[in-house]
Amino acid sequence: MPPETRREARERARTVPVQNGAAPTSQQPEVESLLPPRPVRKRRLVIRVILFVVVFLLLAAAGWLGVRILTVKSGLEAAKAQLSSVQKGGDINTALKAMGRDAAKAVNATGDPVWNAAELIPFAGDNLRAARLAAQTLDAFANDVALPVVQMQSDGKGKLLARALPLIEAQSATISSLHTQLTDLNASGHLIGPMKSGVEQVVDVLDVAAPVFSVMPQMLGAHGAQSYLLVFQNNAESLPLGGSSASETLITADKGDLKITAQADSGDFAEDKQLTTVDVAASATALYGATYGSRSNMAVTRPDWPSAAQQLIAFWQRDIKDQTINGVVSIDPIALERMLRATGPITVGDVKLTSKNAVKILLSDSYKWWDTYTKAGSAKSDAFFQAVAATMFEKVASADFDMPKMINALRDSVAKGDVMAWSADPAAQKIIADGRLSGELPTDNDETTTLGLYYRDVSASKIDYYLKTAANVERTCTGGTDTIVATTTLDMDITQKNADALPRYVKSRSHGSTFFSKQVFIYAPPGMKVASVTVDGRDVAPFRQGNVDLGRVVAPFQMTLRPGESATVTATFTGTGASTPLEVWTTPMINSTKLTVDDSCAAK
Repeated sequence: MPPETRREARERARTVPVQNGAAPTSQQPEVESLLPPRPVRKRRLVIRVILFVVVFLLLAAAGWLGVRILTVKSGLEAAKAQLSSVQKGGDINTALKAMGRDAAKAVNATGDPVWNAAELIPFAGDNLRAARLAAQTLDAFANDVALPVVQMQSDGKGKLLARALPLIEAQSATISSLHTQLTDLNASGHLIGPMKSGVEQVVDVLDVAAPVFSVMPQMLGAHGAQSYLLVFQNNAESLPLGGSSASETLITADKGDLKITAQADSGDFAEDKQLTTVDVAASATALYGATYGSRSNMAVTRPDWPSAAQQLIAFWQRDIKDQTINGVVSIDPIALERMLRATGPITVGDVKLTSKNAVKILLSDSYKWWDTYTKAGSAKSDAFFQAVAATMFEKVASADFDMPKMINALRDSVAKGDVMAWSADPAAQKIIADGRLSGELPTDNDETTTLGLYYRDVSASKIDYYLKTAANVERTCTGGTDTIVATTTLDMDITQKNADALPRYVKSRSHGSTFFSKQVFIYAPPGMKVASVTVDGRDVAPFRQGNVDLGRVVAPFQMTLRPGESATVTATFTGTGASTPLEVWTTPMINSTKLTVDDSCAAK
């Protein structure tokens, strides 16, 4: 009877007796060898083959992934280098093209299934994911927005913002998502070495860019027209934020299309009529007097652009037209002159303004052409300034400029206080508030220890075309106490003879060319107090001492300067030490203040 199973067959084979009691011979076959091959051996062979294939595939995948990683690394490093070049003011067109090419290469290398699978590996996968997201970010910036916008700007078809708006709207959600994902990865603690530093750099850019992308469509009127007040400051009559705000232009943005809808000058506003629709800080009127809050051209007297912007809106709504205004931008002739490097010369009537003569024409020559104390002269002067604003606006709105030069001009102007902005939209204002563009002194010393040094003309003149200023600010630290010594000198650099020959609008309204009244306000960093003040000059003295404004102790000085005279004032402040770098914000002057800062306390 045949065995029921192979196992029984094997057992029976082991017990089969040797025939006739004979010993087994080599010719005698073993029963087991006659059976079918063992399945265990077969399974082992299959397992070995599978393991070999898996190992081979893993090695191949690792090699493939390694090549991809090197490609991504090379592309990201090159793209980030171009990003750094743009941030530092390099050739923007060249950098963007290179960044776009390198970023696209990196994105392509992270788009295959092997890379996607490897992202699932704990810890290491986070670094691969970060590389992919960083590549996608740079690719979106360069290839989906920046390069198309640059192409639009250079094609001569105009209306850059209106044409760029759909691109910005389309990328807003993508940029926001990338920002969130990279920020989370950066905070995970899983990123290592160059990947960590690279992601940090991209996140720093996204921290600014993502919010900008989110608010820009609204600001450009994608969902309804927006109105903005463009204020033109006159640095020949210096005030802490720049100069008297004598000319204003209302601009409307509707689906990215910008148009001038109204213009006004200081003569169109009621004078010495206190505002009632906005709060005017008592600390400000204590320092600057009753003209602050009662004259539109004095709104920039206090070194706080948000409050100035809100006053300017209130003046416009009261005296020009009661309408919604969504933001205010300030610009001065110094910034305009820089922008003319990008636009090239503009012609208004028979006057040609260039990057070499705009300040001179606007803040000196024009007063020789028209006597603005007369009605006819004032009308001609106002018409000229409004025409300059309109012509320059048309250049910018039509994208008729060199993009890299314009970006550099605006960057320099923001850094020096010649351009400021404020938005009624809290989301947009949050973006603006972080930096010099806000015109708002920092409220703490967390990132910088900032001292404010400001000049003010109180002679109702335009004499500051001839005023020269210099300042030296030193900080020392002893026993946990900081000491800051701030010294500034004002020099009326004009002879009496030349002062006598000035147009009467340039001279002091009250004292002609005899002397000119000036004030200096030194705002201590938060947490510091005035230790002492000193003066050097014939008619110079501290005044209104003991005031606190904008959360800072203020050391004010007043003086009268005759032609050829100078005066020096010094304020010493002490307080608990802060390790952040010392910065000095000062009034943008026609003759730029010669500033030196010596800081021996900042953490190295």
